[in-house]
Amino acid sequence: MDTRLDYFAAPTAGKVLKYFMPAGKVLKDSSLPATTQELVALRVNQINGCAVCVDMHTKEAAGETPVRLNLVTAWREAAVFTEAERAALALALALALALALAEEGTRIADAAQEIGDEVGTHAAEHYDGEQLTALVMLVSFLTSSLA
Repeated sequence: MDTRLDYFAAPTAGKVLKYFMPAGKVLKDSSLPATTQELVALRVNQINGCAVCVDMHTKEAAGETPVRLNLVTAWREAAVFTEAERAALALALALALALALAEEGTRIADAAQEIGDEVGTHAAEHYDGEQLTALVMLVSFLTSSLA
């Protein structure tokens, strides 16, 4: 695939990134556990098909075992994730798929698999409001950076 845009050469991109990158730092510094953030970032970027991002988040997942990193793609079946991590990965999956549908011009409301209440309720059993907000914003942030 050819490069469509050169963000480093575009003055508008520089102005936007001036605010975009600090937003990422705010999310990184949030109360959402760092391990959860890295697992979610890795999974969302696998879904998005961003090889550079997958490579980066695999390397940034300090302290994670190769087994857990390799099994993120099969998080439902793998016994190496906590219930809280599974809840975060489920919500991240639902959000990433909904955002992908929206980017294709499909209404999220028309999606075959909508984000059900049970996904959010299960995540709320493990994370407080601040952490859930950070999780939702993290998925949005990761998806928006792929344009």
